[in-house]
Amino acid sequence: MSEIKSKSVAFYERGSWYHRTKELQDDYKVKYGKKGGFKTKEEAEESYFLCNETFIKDLTSHHLMIDKEVMVSDYLVYWFEYIFRENEISKTYETGVAYVIYNFILPLLKQNNGMADIKLKLASADYFNRILDEVSKMTASAGNKCREVLSLAIRDAERDNYILNNPMNNVKKYYRKKPKVKVLNEKELKKLLKYTKGGNWYLEILLAVFCGLRKGEIMGLKFDDFDVEKQTVNIQRQLVNSPSISTNTEMLKVKVDNYELIEKPPKKDSYRILRVPKVIIKELKKRKELLEECKENNNEFKDYNYISFQEKTGEPHIPNSFNGYLYKICPKIGIQNISVHGLRHLFATILIEQGVPIIKISALLGHANPHTTFEIYCDVMEEREKILAFINDKFTPNIMEA
Repeated sequence: MSEIKSKSVAFYERGSWYHRTKELQDDYKVKYGKKGGFKTKEEAEESYFLCNETFIKDLTSHHLMIDKEVMVSDYLVYWFEYIFRENEISKTYETGVAYVIYNFILPLLKQNNGMADIKLKLASADYFNRILDEVSKMTASAGNKCREVLSLAIRDAERDNYILNNPMNNVKKYYRKKPKVKVLNEKELKKLLKYTKGGNWYLEILLAVFCGLRKGEIMGLKFDDFDVEKQTVNIQRQLVNSPSISTNTEMLKVKVDNYELIEKPPKKDSYRILRVPKVIIKELKKRKELLEECKENNNEFKDYNYISFQEKTGEPHIPNSFNGYLYKICPKIGIQNISVHGLRHLFATILIEQGVPIIKISALLGHANPHTTFEIYCDVMEEREKILAFINDKFTPNIMEA
């Protein structure tokens, strides 16, 4: 039987080691923060356990004092931090449960000066039904996921004698659609990167996998959008197909005469500056060298400054040609067909697997609302086995600084 590795409590950031902190305030609310300045991982871990021991003593004292009078919101925080997280669970599942509690349930309980927050011993099936009914209006999957999390928490509350009976047994069930996200596993991803390395679409694939860019965003990138020194890229436009439509009134038909490529600004929340891994900067320099070579060898070549260009003319590639390339090579190398948007899903999956908060992933993807991100990836977070192991360091971007 293989040895189970414990989760690290220390992380490296801005030149020193840090650990998370929790402090029980006078009003018994938990204040979260971080403490840094440690020279080694071991120092940070030692400090964490000392701080955590103090917090647990304070929290235990608080719970002993109030005994069975604990509120639903307080219990959920206590349960997540000191019961649920003590189990050996995948980081993806933990991320999903954390989002459900802190972004769906607790905000709802705190509305109207906490009117919906009651003593746990008074919480009935009708009470939880009302909570879930409100939550389910937020996203299609929220009702299902919140019921799942509440069922786990209240089951443990009954076990630990906070309540006599489990009201969740009589709570309405919520159903959701089948998973829509399709991603490559680690083996398939490595095959794709190995096969396409050095090819005409390698840079575009890296931008989709490790920056999570949309197809139109990648096609709309220009060399000037990159800051090579800072290793960043500025997402400020997308390239799209604009159909030119003519109407034949006699035949009562609408026909697309042709498609024109046009630059279009992204949605408001899609403007963003992202950190990019070194491998992308390296490939960008190669692409720039190819551009200069094409200009020298072809008098008809025109420099439009796009990073994704046709070598004969210099014109940008049609966005759909990226998917066409992927659909062509995937069967060749024996992996499932995947689109550019599928590679974008893969980027989000890697972030989830490494414990990046949903709110940050949402910003990196350019989503208008973190709930949108949760809705798309809640099935990914539900997986109890790791979807992806850590990818070869050569290809993994420093996501914590993204």
